[in-house]
Amino acid sequence: MLDIHFIRENVDLVKEGARKKRVEVDVDRLIAVDDERIKLRQELDERRAEQNRASKTIALAKDEEREKLLEAMRQLKSGMAEIEEKHTKVMEEWQKLMLEIPNLPDISVPEGETDADNKEVKVWGEIPQFAFAPKDHIELMTKNGMADFERGAKVAGFRGYFLKGDAVLLWNALNSLALKHFAQKGFEPMIVPSLVRRESFLGTGFLPQSEEDLYKTQDGEYLAGTGEVATMGYYMDETIEAAQLPLKFVSFSPCFRREAGSHSKDTKGLIRVHEFFKWEQVILCEASHAESVKHHEELTQNSEEFLQALNLPYHVVLNCGADLGLGQVKKYDIETWMPSQNTYRETHSSSYFHDFQTRRLNTRYRDAEGKLQFAHSLNNTAVAMPRVFAMIVENYQLEDGTIKVPEILVPYAGKEVLGRKA
Repeated sequence: MLDIHFIRENVDLVKEGARKKRVEVDVDRLIAVDDERIKLRQELDERRAEQNRASKTIALAKDEEREKLLEAMRQLKSGMAEIEEKHTKVMEEWQKLMLEIPNLPDISVPEGETDADNKEVKVWGEIPQFAFAPKDHIELMTKNGMADFERGAKVAGFRGYFLKGDAVLLWNALNSLALKHFAQKGFEPMIVPSLVRRESFLGTGFLPQSEEDLYKTQDGEYLAGTGEVATMGYYMDETIEAAQLPLKFVSFSPCFRREAGSHSKDTKGLIRVHEFFKWEQVILCEASHAESVKHHEELTQNSEEFLQALNLPYHVVLNCGADLGLGQVKKYDIETWMPSQNTYRETHSSSYFHDFQTRRLNTRYRDAEGKLQFAHSLNNTAVAMPRVFAMIVENYQLEDGTIKVPEILVPYAGKEVLGRKA
C-alpha cells in the first residue's frame, strides 16, 4: 500500500506506474473520496469538540437552562450519527481503492504486455547434448517408479500426483541441501503455516486481487501458495528493534494454488500442480532503496548458487511491467533449462516491495533518530518442489532411462543413480 500523502502529491507518477503494470485503477476517484474523507473527519472532530464544550456547560447549568442545553446536545449527537454513517461508507470505498493502487515499478523495469517481453540479463551453464532422444520427466519418473500420475488424479483429482521410491530420496536430498545452503547464508530456517488468516493475504498483496487462485476454508482462512504470506505475517502489527535488521528467513511450507485460468497449461507432470512444497527466502530490512536493491541481488545470487551447485543450466530475466505483481517494485525470474520442451521454465522469482507490504501489515521499526519507519520487504523462491524434480530428472537422464544424481546430492541421496535399469 502506498502512503495516501504520497499518492496525492504524485498523482501523475502513480498513474504512470499503474499504466506500466497494466493495472486498471481510478486514481482520480481515490483523490475525490479522500477529499470527502478528510472533510467528514474534520466535521466529526469539530462536532466532538463542540460536544465536549457543551458537556462542561451542562455540568454547571441548572433547571430550565440545563434542559435547553440537553436538547441541544441531543440534536448535536443526532447530527454526529449522520456524519459518522457517511464517514463509515466513505472509508469503506477509500480502503477498497487504496488496496487497488499498485506499487511503483523501478525505472529499470522494461515495458511489456506479457512475460514474453521479459528481458534476459544472464545465462549460466551449458545446455546438455544427448546422444539419444531425451524423454520428458513424466515418462522417466513413471518408468522408474518415482511418480504415479494416474493414481494421483484418481485420489486427488486434476493435477494430482504421488511421489515414491527414488523420488522420495531426491526429495530428502534437496531438502537437506537447501537447509544447509541457505542457513549458511545467514537465513534462519522456519516451518510456517499454510493455513493463514485473511489479514496476512491482504498485507502481502495476494488479496483482494488474486482471490480466484486461492483455496478458502469454510472458516474463512486461506491456503497459502507461498511461505511468504505466513512469514510476512510473523511481525504483523509489531515494532522491530532496528538492531535486529536485516531479518532473514528461509521458510518451508506446503503450498496450494488453484491455478485459476491455467487449466490448459502444463496439465500433465510436475510443472504446474495444485499442491507442492517450497522453501522461500524472506528479508525485512531498513527503509532504504539502496538496501532493498542490495538484498534483492543477494537473494537472487543465493538461488543462482543453488542451481549452480546442482549444475543445472538457467538464465535470469528481468520482468516487464505487465509481469509484475501489485506490490512488486522489481522482479527477476530464474528459469531453468527443460530438455523435453527445449526451453527454460521458471523455477524461481526474486522480488522487492519497499514498504508496500509492511505498510499494509503495520510492520515497523524505530530508526536511529527514534522515528517509526515501515520496514522494506523482499522475497525469493529458494527451492520449489516438485517442479525442480522435472529439471533434475530431464537434465540428468541417461540413455537407459535412469537418472544420474547430481554430484552434490549423492551424500544425501545415498546413491549415484536413480531408477530401474532396463
